Amino acid sequence: MLAMRPGADEYGAYYAGYIGRVPDGALLARLQAQPSEFRAALAAMDDGAAALPMAAGKWSVIEMLAHVVDTERVFAFRLLWFARGESSPLPGFDQDVWVRDASRTPPTLSAVLDELAAVRAASVALITSLPDGVADRSGVANGQRMTVRALAWMVAGHAQHHLDALRQ
Repeated sequence: MLAMRPGADEYGAYYAGYIGRVPDGALLARLQAQPSEFRAALAAMDDGAAALPMAAGKWSVIEMLAHVVDTERVFAFRLLWFARGESSPLPGFDQDVWVRDASRTPPTLSAVLDELAAVRAASVALITSLPDGVADRSGVANGQRMTVRALAWMVAGHAQHHLDALRQ
């Protein structure tokens, strides 16, 4: 059930762009491939270049990767929360504050790519371990109703959004 593309009624409109970046039937393949695709896209970049803002007023590559990692952790927690039948609404988060706080001790490019791979491995383990019948469970996070299925697709789609931006 998680492999089926979520319907538009399973998530807030803001998340449609993320979900739309994942090809039909390719959720697990996208999730598994993305860490190595980030590595390949950044193979020629050194730590100095990765620590510089990508443009005026923009994050550095390291900050962007830290954001991808943090957002994946949040989406995966929401997915777990709803999959386990919890009904309490979950808050949103301010991505700019989180990136600022995460960048106080900036890691190396290699370290943040390793962290991305580790977090993704945990997300894939969670998603593939879910019992049948939980894909349609839902809850409210950041003021939006969303299903477990949509959250799995949002994990892949959010990372794809940033991977596509790196490639441009």
